Amino acid sequence: MKGLSLLTFGLSVISVTHSTLVTDVQGIAFLSPFAAQTVSNVTGIVTAKGSEGFYISGTPSRDIRASNGLFIFSESSTVLNAVAVGDEVSVTGNVTEFRSSTEPDYLTGTEITSPSAANIVVLSTGNTVAPVILGTDRSPPTQVLSALDKGPDGWLSVPNAQFEQDTVNATLKPAKFGLDFWSSLEGQLVTAPSPLSIGFPNDFGEFWVVGDWPVTGLNSRGGLTLTVGRDNIPDANPEAVIIGSPLDGTKNPNVSVGVKLSDITGVVQYQFGFYYIVPLTAPKVLSTPTNTAPPTHITANIKNKCAVTFGDYNVDNFGPNATQLPAVATHIAVDLLSPDIVFLQEILDNDGATNDGVVNSNVTLSNLISAIANINGVVYDFVVIDPINNADGGETGGNIRQAYLYRSQKLSLVGGSPAGTATEAIAVTNNHKVPKLSLNPGRIDPNNTAWVNSRKPLVAEWKTRGGATLFTVNLHLESKDGSSSTQGNPRPPINLPVAKRTTQVELVADFVQSVLDIDKNANILVAGDCNEFLETRSVFKSLTAVMTEMDVLANIDPVERYTYVFDGTSEQLDHAFVSPALARRKSSIQHIHVNNWLPNINDRASDHDPSVGKVNLC
Repeated sequence: MKGLSLLTFGLSVISVTHSTLVTDVQGIAFLSPFAAQTVSNVTGIVTAKGSEGFYISGTPSRDIRASNGLFIFSESSTVLNAVAVGDEVSVTGNVTEFRSSTEPDYLTGTEITSPSAANIVVLSTGNTVAPVILGTDRSPPTQVLSALDKGPDGWLSVPNAQFEQDTVNATLKPAKFGLDFWSSLEGQLVTAPSPLSIGFPNDFGEFWVVGDWPVTGLNSRGGLTLTVGRDNIPDANPEAVIIGSPLDGTKNPNVSVGVKLSDITGVVQYQFGFYYIVPLTAPKVLSTPTNTAPPTHITANIKNKCAVTFGDYNVDNFGPNATQLPAVATHIAVDLLSPDIVFLQEILDNDGATNDGVVNSNVTLSNLISAIANINGVVYDFVVIDPINNADGGETGGNIRQAYLYRSQKLSLVGGSPAGTATEAIAVTNNHKVPKLSLNPGRIDPNNTAWVNSRKPLVAEWKTRGGATLFTVNLHLESKDGSSSTQGNPRPPINLPVAKRTTQVELVADFVQSVLDIDKNANILVAGDCNEFLETRSVFKSLTAVMTEMDVLANIDPVERYTYVFDGTSEQLDHAFVSPALARRKSSIQHIHVNNWLPNINDRASDHDPSVGKVNLC
């Protein structure tokens, strides 16, 4: 627990001379009733040791709200060498509530801090403690993280951060709320039987699992998908838990979604924004699912005058010489079967992330087009509007932007309007009851403050060889950088910058409505990286009032609606929306998991999976 900061709550240190139970120290709320007080003769059996302290298990209480586990923080070799697992010890020291960094959005953990060797007495040796078997003795709730996640969208409700968990310090309700459940086990020895990895490891080798206990949102791969649960509230998946670095110094295995592991026994501890199980030793991999994602069954047909296939892919800072170039080209050619039009996001300029004022991206796009053609002979053209240097966010000098690839044998831009520039705003005019774009392609209100340091939507109007028309809007909305931990102190968790993203969606909805006001039967397709979940319904309210999300329209199983995996959750950041006319006709969509089904995170071409769909224009 390096870099910890003491939370004193303004209390003075009070000496307590009588014996204190571990369950009394932990209490039945998030914060210890003994915070900043000295407690004497706290007795328990040592269950685990690490380089920064040890854990004890005291006499359990009939009240499951009060944990009988406790962390004793000490980096003193004298102290650590004086105790061994199985020792019954008596500890006297100061109770503190620590955060695992200076990050104020984290919760605290209860511990006795830095007792001297003289204040630790070994009473007996060779004792054993049976771990709590999760799923048998205790099971986590499966929907709500905190009673303070109030609002129609639960933990995704806006406004965020209306409460602070440690300020309210509510009495725990572990059968109902996930944070309460894990807090009621803080410091205790537990076993997660038959754990299933639900994500990639982070930079420290830590990874998320569910075990042999009830779960919701389990997808066919073995991941845990963000869905809408009971009472129409987005499911926060509180049954998932992160596995920390083993206490014995062994190394966690490399895992990915769907990897099955041997049982994990460890201690529950809050650190770095989440409740962890810190294992005694590293688990072993028992099985790994196939890393092959089947290609789409949605096929393009150049001769079909009405059906248009499209792909959508955030290609993750894709430059002219990107290492992921062969993989991305293969994904488009082989896995997406070369759709008629491809919505791309995060296309870098012609010299990548070099910050030298270059903004053109024709080389980047041409290199991708050539790589695709070398695989299957399909030759794409491209449409792009290059941004103002360093005005659209992302990596400095990279100038990420959206672009379209399209098959000119099937589609062409509707003529009669000039191509827009980075700062020109597109307008829709009424040409004899036919909507006409002032710019083609163009950008939606690019000088609006909602788009400062953010990607502006790329709009185009297309026509097929049969004369059917299609308006497209390629999105890459503001990222979630700066958001708080889902298991952190602010409730509901901070979702940055949700207000800005909401305004961006409203501007897109206004554009769509301006087309529909002229022709209610217009074919409009909005797709891209929205950096938001559809379950954050307040963000998409303006757009879903005039369009339908294609996963909903195609009745895709909610647990299979994901394009991204983060913090143990399979989630959908990439969406496609269609206008009423398209919604009335048969359409389809698939998410192709070429990146998030791989066994090694470093082999991914992008942190997003691509999607492919089909719409009928006539």
